[in-house]
Amino acid sequence: MKKKWSLLKVMEISNLKQDINDYLENYFKGKGRYNRIIYDSCSYSLNIGGKRIRPTLLALSYFIYKEDYKKVMPMAAAIEMIHTYSLIHDDLPCMDNDDLRRGKPTNHVKFQENIAVLAGDALLNEAMMIMMDYALKNKENSLKAAYEIAIASGAEGMIGGQVVDVISEGKTISKDELQYMHSKKTGELIKASILAGAILANAPECDLSALEEYGEKLGLVFQIKDDILDVVGDTKILGKNTHADENHNKTNFISVFGLEKCNELCNTLSEECIQILRKLTVNAECLVELTYTLLNREN
Repeated sequence: MKKKWSLLKVMEISNLKQDINDYLENYFKGKGRYNRIIYDSCSYSLNIGGKRIRPTLLALSYFIYKEDYKKVMPMAAAIEMIHTYSLIHDDLPCMDNDDLRRGKPTNHVKFQENIAVLAGDALLNEAMMIMMDYALKNKENSLKAAYEIAIASGAEGMIGGQVVDVISEGKTISKDELQYMHSKKTGELIKASILAGAILANAPECDLSALEEYGEKLGLVFQIKDDILDVVGDTKILGKNTHADENHNKTNFISVFGLEKCNELCNTLSEECIQILRKLTVNAECLVELTYTLLNREN
């Protein structure tokens, strides 16, 4: 029988983002000696803002099965570190050459390019150490969850998508290539966040299959919405430069499908996500609410 979604749970989940922020803000404090700048650089990009979508998804997909989401906070933090490292590297002069991220100077502007490269490397390695430590201490499905995240971060996941993004600059690519690029670059880590949380909670196989489909669709919605905001968004609200794809002559969902069709796709895919969640063996209204929030976001 599905658990009733109570007001108490809603109130508890409202504190989730703050719990994540507190964990990340304190993580690098007091670390380093002669190498102190690397921790300052890591902490800077990790804590200058951000929606915390991936760690929130991990915590919520755990929470719908087991209520003590604070137990998986290290794994949630690890996936945010991986996401942040990818942003630091994305912004580098050799990549997108951006000077604004979350309304602040990008890492290489603040700390210089060489330190920014190393900060990204350090965050990725720190995330892997956190996950290995968690798996050693908690056994059960912890290693399986960590493996899911690691695969999603690699050459057949996020990095694979980034490679296609880089080599496609200045070219017109097919719909299949576009879908591959974004399903990997954006979608894989989102899907892994959801699956890892459910795996850590020992979710049944039928739900894991459904959540995998939900993660794929949600990742696509998230990217289409990003492409829409890149065209119609406000730099001051977004905290990053708009029209980035146009300026770099990159194919995106807007250039392929048009703005109106992209808005339709967002609505259709979001409703499909909701239907999947409502067929799970547990009450997943917190994930339903988050899905609607992602569709309606302005940044």
